[in-house]
Amino acid sequence: MRNDFVAELVELAAADERVMLLTGDLGYMVLEDFEKRHPERFLNCGVGEQNMLGVATGLAEAGYIPFAYSIATFATLRPYEFIRNGAALHDLPVRIVGVGGGFDYGHNGVTHFALEDYAVMRTQPSITTVVPADAAQARAAVQATRDVERPIYFRVSKRGDALPGLDGRFTLGRMEVLREGTDAAIIAIGSIAHAALEAADLLAAQGLQAAVGLVSSFNPGPVEDLVELLDGVPAVATVEAHYRDGGLGSWVAEVIAERGLESRLLRCAVDRMPVGAAGSQAFLEARYGLSADKIAERVTSALNVTG
Repeated sequence: MRNDFVAELVELAAADERVMLLTGDLGYMVLEDFEKRHPERFLNCGVGEQNMLGVATGLAEAGYIPFAYSIATFATLRPYEFIRNGAALHDLPVRIVGVGGGFDYGHNGVTHFALEDYAVMRTQPSITTVVPADAAQARAAVQATRDVERPIYFRVSKRGDALPGLDGRFTLGRMEVLREGTDAAIIAIGSIAHAALEAADLLAAQGLQAAVGLVSSFNPGPVEDLVELLDGVPAVATVEAHYRDGGLGSWVAEVIAERGLESRLLRCAVDRMPVGAAGSQAFLEARYGLSADKIAERVTSALNVTG
């Protein structure tokens, strides 16, 4: 996905001379084409993400649209005060690009696991958060947000294979319904949506038809779409490669509470700090209950309670 995201950014920069790309000394084999085609608008800020966001804020103040690119934990947590007091406070069009959400960097250990990034970002009302589910949707999101005059956080996965039924669709503030169903609903965000669809297949084999919805943005979030999808649905599971609190599950809980919906909520997410474990993305997702079979088990358990 990151390669497609940057490829689309190269094209965006060709059409808009305000677009710049900043990196925190990474992006080998990903950013070279941008550097080659737009060398005067490419800056390597070194291993100093706070400085990078400070530079990006100054560039945005001067009329540019800077994209600040780093690993998701370093792009959001290390410079958070700079983001809050710079781009967010002054409502500037800084684009923060966090690569490798969830367990994408599974072999690098907990310092590289982005498990609280969009929870942190969505608490700032002036920051739009975008979480594409596959490469085609990442490309669409770059173009769809080109004229947004406020900060945006893009969480860009390393995984980019096509999500069945999505066809690259992206509309800011809207949900994409990937599958219809009334027995239950599964709401996913990002590339972990592949597991959500597989879980729906497992449920279908048991005779249960689960709707699958994809959320790809917060601030704005698809509130009305979610309310419509959950109408009359007894149980809903949220699926995210993220901590349980503050992310998609918390957002869905807020909507359920504020709108008085009756769906029972299950939050499939990471519920503890993954200390002492490293490995492949698939290994870690299974370890923390994000595999398709674990998701399906939680939905059937909830239906047994509500039914």
